[in-house]
Amino acid sequence: MTGRSASRSPACSVAVAEFLNAEFAYTEALRILAARASVDLDPLLALACPPGSDPVVYLADLSRQTLQPLSAALPPEQVTGTLPGRAFTTGQPTASARDGQARIWVPVLEQTARIGVLAVTLPDDGPAHLRQAELLGVFAGLILGGMIRVSDIPHIRRRAGHGVSLAASMQWDMLPPWSVRVSGGHVAGMLEPAYDIAGDTFDYAADDDTLHFAIIDGMGHGTGSTLLAALAVGAYRHARRAGSPLAEMHTAIDTGMAGVYDDLSFATGILGTLALGTGRLEWTCAGHPRPLLLRGRKVVAELDSDATLPFGLGTGTPVVAARDLEPGDAVLLYTDGVTDAHTPDGDLFGVDRLVDLLEQQAAGEQEPEELLRRVVGAVLEHQGGDLRDDATLVLLRWAGA
Repeated sequence: MTGRSASRSPACSVAVAEFLNAEFAYTEALRILAARASVDLDPLLALACPPGSDPVVYLADLSRQTLQPLSAALPPEQVTGTLPGRAFTTGQPTASARDGQARIWVPVLEQTARIGVLAVTLPDDGPAHLRQAELLGVFAGLILGGMIRVSDIPHIRRRAGHGVSLAASMQWDMLPPWSVRVSGGHVAGMLEPAYDIAGDTFDYAADDDTLHFAIIDGMGHGTGSTLLAALAVGAYRHARRAGSPLAEMHTAIDTGMAGVYDDLSFATGILGTLALGTGRLEWTCAGHPRPLLLRGRKVVAELDSDATLPFGLGTGTPVVAARDLEPGDAVLLYTDGVTDAHTPDGDLFGVDRLVDLLEQQAAGEQEPEELLRRVVGAVLEHQGGDLRDDATLVLLRWAGA
Protein backbone atom coordinates (compact mmCIF):
# COMPACT_ATOMS: atom_id res chain seq x y z
CA MET A 1 0.00 0.00 0.00
CA THR A 2 3.00 2.31 0.31
CA GLY A 3 2.55 5.63 -1.46
CA ARG A 4 -1.04 5.10 -2.46
CA SER A 5 -2.86 8.32 -3.33
CA ALA A 6 -6.50 9.26 -3.59
CA SER A 7 -8.61 12.24 -4.53
CA ARG A 8 -7.96 15.75 -3.29
CA SER A 9 -9.05 16.90 0.15
CA PRO A 10 -12.66 18.16 0.13
CA ALA A 11 -13.47 21.82 0.36
CA CYS A 12 -14.19 22.98 3.90
CA SER A 13 -17.77 23.98 3.09
CA VAL A 14 -18.55 20.52 1.74
CA ALA A 15 -16.83 18.86 4.67
CA VAL A 16 -18.73 20.88 7.24
CA ALA A 17 -22.01 19.99 5.55
CA GLU A 18 -21.05 16.34 5.75
CA PHE A 19 -20.10 16.70 9.41
CA LEU A 20 -23.49 18.12 10.25
CA ASN A 21 -25.17 15.10 8.67
CA ALA A 22 -22.69 12.53 9.99
CA GLU A 23 -22.60 10.42 13.13
CA PHE A 24 -23.13 11.82 16.61
CA ALA A 25 -19.40 11.90 17.28
CA TYR A 26 -18.79 14.68 14.76
CA THR A 27 -21.76 16.81 15.76
CA GLU A 28 -21.02 16.40 19.45
CA ALA A 29 -17.40 17.43 18.93
CA LEU A 30 -18.51 20.43 16.90
CA ARG A 31 -20.97 21.38 19.63
CA ILE A 32 -18.15 21.36 22.18
CA LEU A 33 -15.91 23.33 19.80
CA ALA A 34 -18.60 25.99 19.33
CA ALA A 35 -19.33 26.21 23.05
CA ARG A 36 -15.83 27.12 24.20
CA ALA A 37 -12.34 27.89 22.98
CA SER A 38 -10.34 24.67 22.99
CA VAL A 39 -6.60 24.49 23.60
CA ASP A 40 -6.56 20.69 23.64
CA LEU A 41 -7.08 18.90 20.35
CA ASP A 42 -6.92 15.32 21.65
CA PRO A 43 -10.33 15.08 23.41
CA LEU A 44 -12.17 16.44 20.37
CA LEU A 45 -10.32 14.13 17.98
CA ALA A 46 -11.03 11.22 20.31
CA LEU A 47 -14.75 11.92 19.95
CA ALA A 48 -14.57 11.89 16.15
CA CYS A 49 -12.01 9.11 15.55
CA PRO A 50 -12.70 5.36 15.83
CA PRO A 51 -11.22 3.57 18.88
CA GLY A 52 -7.62 2.51 18.35
CA SER A 53 -7.05 4.88 15.43
CA ASP A 54 -4.15 6.64 17.23
CA PRO A 55 -4.64 10.09 15.66
CA VAL A 56 -1.64 12.44 15.58
CA VAL A 57 -1.67 16.00 14.21
CA TYR A 58 1.55 17.38 12.73
CA LEU A 59 2.12 21.05 11.88
CA ALA A 60 4.61 22.21 9.26
CA ASP A 61 7.41 24.28 10.76
CA LEU A 62 7.88 27.85 9.59
CA SER A 63 10.37 26.86 6.89
CA ARG A 64 8.14 23.95 5.75
CA GLN A 65 10.99 21.45 6.02
CA THR A 66 9.66 19.33 8.90
CA LEU A 67 6.29 18.26 10.30
CA GLN A 68 6.15 18.87 14.02
CA PRO A 69 3.71 16.84 16.17
CA LEU A 70 1.29 18.90 18.20
CA SER A 71 2.22 16.58 21.08
CA ALA A 72 5.78 17.46 22.06
CA ALA A 73 6.45 13.86 23.18
CA LEU A 74 6.56 12.52 19.61
CA PRO A 75 9.37 12.87 17.02
CA PRO A 76 8.95 15.10 13.95
CA GLU A 77 8.69 13.88 10.36
CA GLN A 78 10.68 15.23 7.42
CA VAL A 79 8.73 16.81 4.56
CA THR A 80 11.09 15.50 1.88
CA GLY A 81 11.10 11.78 1.20
CA THR A 82 8.32 10.65 3.56
CA LEU A 83 4.68 9.64 3.20
CA PRO A 84 3.53 12.35 5.65
CA GLY A 85 5.56 14.85 3.63
CA ARG A 86 3.96 13.69 0.39
CA ALA A 87 0.48 14.18 1.85
CA PHE A 88 1.51 17.69 2.91
CA THR A 89 3.09 18.75 -0.36
CA THR A 90 0.57 17.19 -2.76
CA GLY A 91 -2.65 17.58 -0.77
CA GLN A 92 -3.50 13.91 -1.36
CA PRO A 93 -3.79 11.07 1.17
CA THR A 94 -0.96 8.57 1.48
CA ALA A 95 -1.01 5.23 3.29
CA SER A 96 1.16 2.32 4.40
CA ALA A 97 0.53 -1.04 6.06
CA ARG A 98 0.58 -1.10 9.87
CA ASP A 99 -0.17 -4.26 11.89
CA GLY A 100 -2.76 -5.50 9.43
CA GLN A 101 -4.38 -2.08 9.13
CA ALA A 102 -3.58 1.12 7.23
CA ARG A 103 -1.75 4.12 8.62
CA ILE A 104 -3.16 7.03 6.61
CA TRP A 105 -1.85 10.58 6.36
CA VAL A 106 -4.11 13.37 5.12
CA PRO A 107 -3.67 17.15 4.84
CA VAL A 108 -4.81 19.44 7.65
CA LEU A 109 -6.28 22.65 6.26
CA GLU A 110 -6.55 26.17 7.63
CA GLN A 111 -9.37 27.29 5.34
CA THR A 112 -7.78 26.35 1.98
CA ALA A 113 -4.13 26.42 3.10
CA ARG A 114 -2.35 23.19 4.05
CA ILE A 115 -0.68 23.69 7.43
CA GLY A 116 0.14 20.09 8.34
CA VAL A 117 -1.10 16.50 8.27
CA LEU A 118 -3.20 14.14 10.36
CA ALA A 119 -2.03 10.56 10.85
CA VAL A 120 -4.74 8.03 11.67
CA THR A 121 -4.97 4.22 11.65
CA LEU A 122 -8.03 2.70 9.98
CA PRO A 123 -8.93 -0.88 8.89
CA ASP A 124 -7.78 -0.33 5.29
CA ASP A 125 -7.02 2.36 2.74
CA GLY A 126 -10.05 1.78 0.55
CA PRO A 127 -12.12 4.70 -0.74
CA ALA A 128 -14.50 4.77 2.25
CA HIS A 129 -11.74 4.93 4.86
CA LEU A 130 -9.69 7.41 2.83
CA ARG A 131 -12.77 9.62 2.71
CA GLN A 132 -13.22 9.24 6.47
CA ALA A 133 -9.58 10.19 7.03
CA GLU A 134 -9.94 13.25 4.78
CA LEU A 135 -12.95 14.43 6.77
CA LEU A 136 -11.03 13.94 10.00
CA GLY A 137 -8.20 16.05 8.54
CA VAL A 138 -10.58 18.90 7.72
CA PHE A 139 -12.14 18.54 11.16
CA ALA A 140 -8.70 18.81 12.79
CA GLY A 141 -8.13 21.98 10.76
CA LEU A 142 -11.37 23.49 12.02
CA ILE A 143 -10.30 22.86 15.60
CA LEU A 144 -6.81 24.24 14.98
CA GLY A 145 -8.27 27.36 13.36
CA GLY A 146 -9.88 28.25 16.66
CA MET A 147 -6.99 26.98 18.75
CA ILE A 148 -4.41 29.15 16.97
CA ARG A 149 -6.30 32.28 18.01
CA VAL A 150 -6.36 31.49 21.74
CA SER A 151 -3.30 29.30 22.38
CA ASP A 152 0.45 29.63 21.84
CA ILE A 153 0.95 25.87 21.52
CA PRO A 154 0.60 25.68 17.70
CA HIS A 155 2.91 28.68 17.30
CA ILE A 156 5.54 27.10 19.56
CA ARG A 157 5.39 23.77 17.74
CA ARG A 158 5.82 25.46 14.36
CA ARG A 159 9.06 27.04 15.56
CA ALA A 160 10.50 23.50 15.71
CA GLY A 161 12.83 24.39 18.58
CA HIS A 162 14.48 27.22 16.66
CA GLY A 163 15.06 30.61 18.19
CA VAL A 164 12.88 33.22 16.50
CA SER A 165 13.93 36.85 16.43
CA LEU A 166 11.56 39.55 17.67
CA ALA A 167 11.39 40.98 14.14
CA ALA A 168 10.46 37.58 12.67
CA SER A 169 7.86 36.92 15.35
CA MET A 170 6.20 40.27 14.60
CA GLN A 171 6.31 39.59 10.87
CA TRP A 172 4.75 36.12 11.12
CA ASP A 173 1.86 37.53 13.15
CA MET A 174 1.13 39.94 10.30
CA LEU A 175 1.22 37.48 7.38
CA PRO A 176 -1.85 36.00 5.67
CA PRO A 177 -2.26 32.21 5.35
CA TRP A 178 0.40 30.39 3.33
CA SER A 179 -2.03 30.14 0.43
CA VAL A 180 -5.53 31.08 -0.68
CA ARG A 181 -7.45 29.04 -3.22
CA VAL A 182 -10.64 30.42 -4.79
CA SER A 183 -12.69 29.54 -7.85
CA GLY A 184 -10.48 30.39 -10.81
CA GLY A 185 -7.38 31.40 -8.85
CA HIS A 186 -4.70 30.34 -6.41
CA VAL A 187 -2.05 32.43 -4.65
CA ALA A 188 0.73 31.37 -2.27
CA GLY A 189 3.61 33.09 -0.50
CA MET A 190 6.83 32.07 1.23
CA LEU A 191 9.70 33.84 2.92
CA GLU A 192 13.13 33.00 4.31
CA PRO A 193 15.04 33.06 6.60
CA ALA A 194 11.87 31.91 8.33
CA TYR A 195 13.21 32.37 11.86
CA ASP A 196 14.94 35.72 11.31
CA ILE A 197 12.88 37.49 8.64
CA ALA A 198 12.58 41.28 8.96
CA GLY A 199 11.67 43.74 6.20
CA ASP A 200 10.14 41.43 3.59
CA THR A 201 6.44 40.69 3.68
CA PHE A 202 3.48 39.85 1.46
CA ASP A 203 -0.28 40.04 1.60
CA TYR A 204 -3.28 38.85 -0.39
CA ALA A 205 -7.05 38.67 -0.15
CA ALA A 206 -9.94 37.35 -2.23
CA ASP A 207 -13.00 39.54 -2.67
CA ASP A 208 -15.89 38.48 -4.89
CA ASP A 209 -14.30 38.02 -8.31
CA THR A 210 -10.95 39.70 -7.56
CA LEU A 211 -7.71 38.41 -6.08
CA HIS A 212 -5.63 41.16 -4.48
CA PHE A 213 -1.90 40.69 -3.85
CA ALA A 214 1.15 42.63 -2.68
CA ILE A 215 4.83 42.05 -2.00
CA ILE A 216 6.86 44.53 0.07
CA ASP A 217 10.61 44.83 0.72
CA GLY A 218 11.42 47.28 3.51
CA MET A 219 14.91 48.73 3.76
CA GLY A 220 17.29 47.68 6.49
CA HIS A 221 17.23 44.79 8.92
CA GLY A 222 15.87 43.93 12.32
CA THR A 223 12.89 45.32 14.19
CA GLY A 224 13.05 48.73 12.52
CA SER A 225 12.65 47.12 9.12
CA THR A 226 9.71 45.05 10.38
CA LEU A 227 7.98 48.17 11.69
CA LEU A 228 8.46 49.85 8.33
CA ALA A 229 7.00 46.85 6.50
CA ALA A 230 4.12 46.67 8.97
CA LEU A 231 3.23 50.29 8.25
CA ALA A 232 3.30 49.64 4.51
CA VAL A 233 1.03 46.59 4.79
CA GLY A 234 -1.27 48.40 7.21
CA ALA A 235 -1.68 51.31 4.78
CA TYR A 236 -2.27 48.86 1.93
CA ARG A 237 -4.95 46.93 3.79
CA HIS A 238 -6.62 50.12 4.98
CA ALA A 239 -6.90 51.46 1.44
CA ARG A 240 -7.90 48.10 -0.03
CA ARG A 241 -10.68 47.59 2.51
CA ALA A 242 -11.93 51.11 1.83
CA GLY A 243 -12.49 50.07 -1.78
CA SER A 244 -9.75 52.31 -3.18
CA PRO A 245 -8.59 51.76 -6.78
CA LEU A 246 -5.16 50.21 -7.24
CA ALA A 247 -3.40 53.51 -7.94
CA GLU A 248 -4.82 55.00 -4.73
CA MET A 249 -3.66 51.98 -2.70
CA HIS A 250 -0.17 52.63 -4.06
CA THR A 251 -0.31 56.30 -3.12
CA ALA A 252 -1.73 55.48 0.32
CA ILE A 253 1.35 53.42 1.20
CA ASP A 254 3.67 56.21 0.10
CA THR A 255 1.70 58.85 2.01
CA GLY A 256 1.46 56.68 5.12
CA MET A 257 5.20 56.07 5.23
CA ALA A 258 6.15 59.67 4.45
CA GLY A 259 3.88 60.82 7.28
CA VAL A 260 5.79 58.74 9.85
CA TYR A 261 9.39 58.75 8.58
CA ASP A 262 11.07 62.09 7.96
CA ASP A 263 14.30 60.52 6.70
CA LEU A 264 14.99 58.44 3.60
CA SER A 265 13.33 55.27 4.90
CA PHE A 266 11.64 53.44 2.05
CA ALA A 267 10.20 50.14 0.82
CA THR A 268 9.97 48.72 -2.67
CA GLY A 269 6.95 46.71 -3.70
CA ILE A 270 4.35 45.59 -6.18
CA LEU A 271 0.59 45.78 -5.70
CA GLY A 272 -1.85 44.04 -7.99
CA THR A 273 -5.24 42.59 -8.74
CA LEU A 274 -6.33 39.59 -10.78
CA ALA A 275 -9.87 39.59 -12.18
CA LEU A 276 -10.89 35.95 -11.75
CA GLY A 277 -13.63 36.13 -14.35
CA THR A 278 -11.46 37.46 -17.18
CA GLY A 279 -7.81 36.87 -16.23
CA ARG A 280 -7.07 40.59 -16.39
CA LEU A 281 -3.92 41.27 -14.35
CA GLU A 282 -3.22 44.84 -13.20
CA TRP A 283 -0.33 46.04 -11.07
CA THR A 284 1.75 48.99 -9.94
CA CYS A 285 5.45 48.95 -9.13
CA ALA A 286 7.47 51.00 -6.65
CA GLY A 287 11.10 50.36 -7.58
CA HIS A 288 10.73 46.57 -7.31
CA PRO A 289 12.06 43.67 -9.45
CA ARG A 290 9.78 42.81 -12.36
CA PRO A 291 7.45 39.79 -12.02
CA LEU A 292 7.95 36.69 -14.18
CA LEU A 293 5.14 35.33 -16.35
CA LEU A 294 5.08 31.53 -16.53
CA ARG A 295 3.05 30.03 -19.38
CA GLY A 296 2.97 26.27 -19.62
CA ARG A 297 6.47 25.23 -18.64
CA LYS A 298 8.27 28.34 -19.88
CA VAL A 299 8.88 31.82 -18.51
CA VAL A 300 7.67 33.88 -21.45
CA ALA A 301 8.14 37.41 -20.14
CA GLU A 302 9.24 39.75 -17.41
CA LEU A 303 6.23 41.97 -16.76
CA ASP A 304 7.45 45.49 -17.31
CA SER A 305 5.77 48.65 -16.06
CA ASP A 306 6.47 52.31 -15.40
CA ALA A 307 7.83 52.05 -11.87
CA THR A 308 7.61 54.89 -9.39
CA LEU A 309 10.18 55.68 -6.73
CA PRO A 310 10.01 53.35 -3.72
CA PHE A 311 7.26 53.90 -1.17
CA GLY A 312 8.11 56.69 1.25
CA LEU A 313 10.16 58.74 -1.22
CA GLY A 314 7.29 60.47 -3.01
CA THR A 315 5.93 58.06 -5.61
CA GLY A 316 3.41 60.40 -7.15
CA THR A 317 0.49 58.88 -9.04
CA PRO A 318 1.53 55.49 -10.45
CA VAL A 319 0.79 54.12 -13.89
CA VAL A 320 -1.30 50.95 -13.63
CA ALA A 321 0.09 48.27 -15.95
CA ALA A 322 -2.13 45.52 -17.35
CA ARG A 323 -1.83 42.10 -18.99
CA ASP A 324 -4.47 39.59 -20.06
CA LEU A 325 -3.52 36.14 -18.76
CA GLU A 326 -4.32 32.84 -20.42
CA PRO A 327 -5.83 29.94 -18.43
CA GLY A 328 -3.06 28.18 -16.53
CA ASP A 329 -0.73 31.20 -16.51
CA ALA A 330 1.23 31.89 -13.33
CA VAL A 331 2.99 35.05 -12.16
CA LEU A 332 5.95 35.02 -9.77
CA LEU A 333 6.80 38.04 -7.65
CA TYR A 334 10.04 38.06 -5.67
CA THR A 335 12.31 40.30 -3.63
CA ASP A 336 15.93 40.99 -4.45
CA GLY A 337 17.05 38.70 -1.64
CA VAL A 338 16.25 35.81 -4.00
CA THR A 339 18.37 36.91 -6.94
CA ASP A 340 21.10 38.49 -4.78
CA ALA A 341 21.77 35.27 -2.86
CA HIS A 342 25.37 34.27 -3.57
CA THR A 343 28.01 31.67 -2.87
CA PRO A 344 31.06 32.50 -0.73
CA ASP A 345 33.02 33.32 -3.91
CA GLY A 346 30.35 35.80 -5.05
CA ASP A 347 28.38 33.78 -7.63
CA LEU A 348 24.92 35.40 -7.62
CA PHE A 349 21.79 33.29 -7.85
CA GLY A 350 20.51 35.77 -10.41
CA VAL A 351 17.40 36.09 -12.54
CA ASP A 352 18.56 33.56 -15.16
CA ARG A 353 19.02 30.84 -12.55
CA LEU A 354 15.63 31.71 -11.05
CA VAL A 355 14.00 31.38 -14.48
CA ASP A 356 15.69 28.02 -15.12
CA LEU A 357 14.63 26.70 -11.72
CA LEU A 358 11.07 27.93 -12.14
CA GLU A 359 10.78 26.18 -15.49
CA GLN A 360 12.23 22.94 -14.07
CA GLN A 361 9.75 22.90 -11.23
CA ALA A 362 6.85 23.87 -13.48
CA ALA A 363 7.56 20.75 -15.55
CA GLY A 364 6.56 18.70 -12.50
CA GLU A 365 3.19 20.49 -12.34
CA GLN A 366 3.69 21.33 -8.68
CA GLU A 367 1.10 23.21 -6.66
CA PRO A 368 2.15 26.85 -6.03
CA GLU A 369 3.00 26.14 -2.36
CA GLU A 370 5.31 23.25 -3.24
CA LEU A 371 6.88 25.07 -6.17
CA LEU A 372 7.79 27.97 -3.87
CA ARG A 373 9.12 25.61 -1.20
CA ARG A 374 11.47 24.04 -3.73
CA VAL A 375 12.61 27.36 -5.16
CA VAL A 376 13.40 28.70 -1.69
CA GLY A 377 15.25 25.46 -0.91
CA ALA A 378 17.43 25.98 -3.98
CA VAL A 379 18.17 29.58 -2.97
CA LEU A 380 19.17 28.44 0.50
CA GLU A 381 21.39 25.70 -0.92
CA HIS A 382 23.08 28.19 -3.26
CA GLN A 383 24.07 30.36 -0.30
CA GLY A 384 25.10 27.49 1.96
CA GLY A 385 21.87 27.42 3.96
CA ASP A 386 22.43 30.86 5.49
CA LEU A 387 20.73 33.79 3.74
CA ARG A 388 22.20 37.23 4.38
CA ASP A 389 19.06 39.02 3.18
CA ASP A 390 15.35 38.29 3.29
CA ALA A 391 14.08 36.26 0.32
CA THR A 392 10.36 36.32 -0.39
CA LEU A 393 8.22 34.94 -3.21
CA VAL A 394 4.54 35.16 -4.14
CA LEU A 395 3.06 33.00 -6.89
CA LEU A 396 -0.43 33.46 -8.29
CA ARG A 397 -2.08 31.23 -10.87
CA TRP A 398 -5.18 31.85 -12.96
CA ALA A 399 -7.10 28.68 -13.78
CA GLY A 400 -9.51 30.34 -16.19
CA ALA A 401 -13.10 31.47 -15.93
